[in-house]
Amino acid sequence: MVASKGFCCLFLQLLLLSFVFDVANSQGLKVGFYRKTCPNAEAIVKKVVDQAMSVAPSLSGPLLRMHFHDCFVRGCEGSVLLNSSTQQAEKDASPNLSLRGYQVIDRVKSALEKACPGVVSCSDILALVARDVVVAMKGPSWKVETGRRDGRVSNITEALTNLIPPTANITQLKSGFQQRGLSVKDLVVLSGGHTLGTSHCSSFSSRLYNFTGKGDTDPDLDPNYIAKLKTKCKQGDANSLVEMDPGSFKTFDESYYTLVGKRRGLFVSDAALLDDSETKAYMKLQATTHGSTFFEDFGVSMIKMGRIGVLTGSSGEIRKECALVN
Repeated sequence: MVASKGFCCLFLQLLLLSFVFDVANSQGLKVGFYRKTCPNAEAIVKKVVDQAMSVAPSLSGPLLRMHFHDCFVRGCEGSVLLNSSTQQAEKDASPNLSLRGYQVIDRVKSALEKACPGVVSCSDILALVARDVVVAMKGPSWKVETGRRDGRVSNITEALTNLIPPTANITQLKSGFQQRGLSVKDLVVLSGGHTLGTSHCSSFSSRLYNFTGKGDTDPDLDPNYIAKLKTKCKQGDANSLVEMDPGSFKTFDESYYTLVGKRRGLFVSDAALLDDSETKAYMKLQATTHGSTFFEDFGVSMIKMGRIGVLTGSSGEIRKECALVN
């Protein structure tokens, strides 16, 4: 009888814990958040993204980075999309001026509003689009957690302060990721996103012409690569574009790690990954095993990044237009 009562109490406790967990989970992120309220949401996003990538695959890199840049400032709550009449929003900050593809986000939002008005957040659209552009560029897929709500504040100063610059050293990189709950492995895995897209010369030209202020080059950059980059980026040229992963910038693959290992990473922050034993070992593994774990690892790290500072439940809002607060 005592055993029976004990079992009964244990069962009730487990039932209660299960209920509490479900309630807590319902207030946060989960895969399939829109299953009942907008069942075709992910299919709608994918259709628009696939159409855009078929005509403008060069937008894949900027759209992937848009999610990164959103999450690293105020969390993944869509503030990078907001406009400012005085050009004082996040998107107006110099690190975000290279972001492109806002029109793709707007087309996705318009299609979702037509199907399910006022249901799907802009911050979730960024997360879903990031996944879908990677897939469209022959990269991995992963299950995107949804349920984010949109923030109402976007500040240029916060973007300038919180976005990790391409000139960051390994200490700054590790600290910036750690502050957001991301590991050293997440750092080197997510850096692999540089396999997609291009960069303006201004982001790395000091490595070619004036690294220490004495008209010198960066000794950590392959001299032969420096010579090649100088043909594309003349001194003082801030606007020309260079492929971050030459020959593969429209394909999501592991070749980024091979390039960095050969001292051909475009940014100081790329080269910095060779200054830490853990990040260096990971790059060597991917470069020598054809990216044996990179695809799976990238999905895991993207899910983790997508949890940074999210607004859920009754916090924030669901914007009707991604560039405007309701």
